Amino acid sequence: MADLTRRELLRGAALAAASVSVAGRPLAQPGRRRVAPSDQLAIGIIGAGGRGADNLAGVSSEQIVALCDVDERQAAKTFARYPQVRRYRDFRRMLDTEKALDAVVVSTPDHVHAAASIAAMRRGLHVYCEKPLTRTIWEARMMRNVAREAGVVTQMGTQGHALEGSRRAVETIRAGVIGEVTEIHVWTDRPAEWWPQGVERPQDRPPVPKALDWDLWLGPAASRPYHPAYVPFVWRGWYDFGTGAMGDMGVHNLDPAFWALELGVPVSARLKDSSRRTAEGPPEWEIVELTFPARGRRPSVAVTFYSSKQQPPRDLFDGEPIPTNGSLVIGTTGTLFTRTWHGGQTDEDMFLLLPRKKFVDAAPIPSTLPRPPVRGETGHHQEWIRACKGEGRALADFAYASTLTEALLVGLLAVRTGRTIDWDAENMRAKGVPEADPLIKPDFRRGWEISP
Repeated sequence: MADLTRRELLRGAALAAASVSVAGRPLAQPGRRRVAPSDQLAIGIIGAGGRGADNLAGVSSEQIVALCDVDERQAAKTFARYPQVRRYRDFRRMLDTEKALDAVVVSTPDHVHAAASIAAMRRGLHVYCEKPLTRTIWEARMMRNVAREAGVVTQMGTQGHALEGSRRAVETIRAGVIGEVTEIHVWTDRPAEWWPQGVERPQDRPPVPKALDWDLWLGPAASRPYHPAYVPFVWRGWYDFGTGAMGDMGVHNLDPAFWALELGVPVSARLKDSSRRTAEGPPEWEIVELTFPARGRRPSVAVTFYSSKQQPPRDLFDGEPIPTNGSLVIGTTGTLFTRTWHGGQTDEDMFLLLPRKKFVDAAPIPSTLPRPPVRGETGHHQEWIRACKGEGRALADFAYASTLTEALLVGLLAVRTGRTIDWDAENMRAKGVPEADPLIKPDFRRGWEISP
């Protein structure tokens, strides 16, 4: 079906502004449709290219009724695959028009996650949103609060959360196999050759590609001229649009340990070292330490995050090869070593217990967590779909995801300010660091405000 015309888009934006300011308080909505396990959800896709195409594949068992993307180049393959599905450029227009939706999948750049997800949730729609949950701490808390108020089913796109190795790692840590954990190391090869970081804003002004609606791509972000240094994919290296390696990969690599130990929000964060910092985006590499408080009888935990080619001390690996992504969860009686961005799927990447010789004859740990309905990364999507139909729970819901995202964003505050952050979680502020205030709650471009 042909794209909506520009006139229709403008009319749709006006309608959206009249009924709800992007993610403000909506008009009264009818009761949410109950979907039987044997029926299909009616799903709208917000962000149909790039990662959105992967997420679309994960929910392709359902009825895809609308596709939305501001960049026709990125979405071209998806549009060709679903020629009869209605297309939109503005998600606000899609949400106002598609009254039969049950759920949406949000796969936009980070800076649009909250605006799109909250607008959908306030219409009573279930939401699957890519990771990290949001670009700022205030938005993460809003996502959690609105999800709770709306009573919808949510899931953050940390697909490793559903993999067998991740769930077994959580069960192993909780069973006390490695003793009390006080130290965690998490590392990633990003950004490295993946996207630039630590660079200045470009000054030239190339023309905007005809297939891209640049104003809609900016969404709630401050206006700036188009440049290919921002889009597609490389937006991750700019503070206005992304969260760098810490947000992009920290949510994956820290996830098993964070989940197992129920770490919550850190009390402090400090930048231990980094390459040159700029106001525009994260440095090319950084080493950040987060301190989490004791939880009941469990001790406090120090988490060190390394990006690009920085890695933990080699002697912590007990002679094992060091992979490009992973974590070391160090306990009083052993270490759990994840060898990729999740707990593992195969013998080649499944987590290890170190030292190996100590645990070679260890008894199997009983399964205490539910498993998704299918194996592999698609299991994460299917777990959410099943929960939308009233069966089971989505285990990376926004209550969990907002806390994990906030924890990493506190670390990013230390990177951005260069100051040690003593985090006052109750008041959502960095004590004695007023320059962090505008980084915690963003200013939204006019017309894109999110109402509390």
